[in-house]
Amino acid sequence: MTLAAHMRVLRPHPMVRAYYDGRVAGQRFAPGANWVDDGALSLGIAAYAIVSGDAAVVYDSHVSLDHARAMRASLAAEGIRHIRVVLSHHHLDHVAGTAVFAGCEIIANRRTADHLTRDRPGIEAGTRPPAINPLILPNRVFDHAMVLRLGDDDLHLITANIHSDDATLIWWPSQGLLFAGDTVEDCATYVGAPQDFETHLADLGRLQVLGAQRILPNHGAPEVIATGGYGPELLTATASYIRWLMALPAHPERAEDPLREVIAAELAAGTLIWWPEYEVVHAQNIARTLKARG
Repeated sequence: MTLAAHMRVLRPHPMVRAYYDGRVAGQRFAPGANWVDDGALSLGIAAYAIVSGDAAVVYDSHVSLDHARAMRASLAAEGIRHIRVVLSHHHLDHVAGTAVFAGCEIIANRRTADHLTRDRPGIEAGTRPPAINPLILPNRVFDHAMVLRLGDDDLHLITANIHSDDATLIWWPSQGLLFAGDTVEDCATYVGAPQDFETHLADLGRLQVLGAQRILPNHGAPEVIATGGYGPELLTATASYIRWLMALPAHPERAEDPLREVIAAELAAGTLIWWPEYEVVHAQNIARTLKARG
């Protein structure tokens, strides 16, 4: 059975395809600890395609070659012949399928390209299993911002330091749509660099100024993604959670607070949808925060 057997194609917008996998009872990529199950399928993950005519911009290459092949086959069945790939950041669950798009333009910001170039030997050797071999590096690199023309419209690539220091988001002004990668998640952002919290908050503020009407994260509830994505309140919820983490060194007793209590207001408002696997992410965030800032 293909590794992408549970992948489903959601349509949050007439021109957008969300290739979603995970959150399936009993689903496992492999026995034992591995980044596909632990960081992607357990939380649910989507890669996206924005289509116009016979062209598409693909946002991330998914968690395996099988997933990437299924994405490309689905696009080909729709008559898509011209593909450009934009990488949201360098984490493995977003770059695993790059070999399927060899020959396409693969676009990343300079930090992402640098991270992947540095880490390529270990990634291909499977230092963190499973290996991604070969890993195809970006062949078009930009700094800070870039505009892609798709059909009669412009897609704006913007960079941020949230979740990782090399995030690329796609802002589609005419549609009010923000493709957010891992900068925001439902239920909680995964914190890689607590020392950068102040920058995370500043960049979240910069994203709020865009005025996005809907947000499509890579990790989120499939039922929300399928019906158009999240509202701008997801940015506010992420900022609130980061501020809660920032306050931990002064209130270490709060480290025992379960995530469901920390985000209770957002759950009650429907801004976030509860998914229990995020308790693990929450515990990791607490440990990293206290180690870095305590």
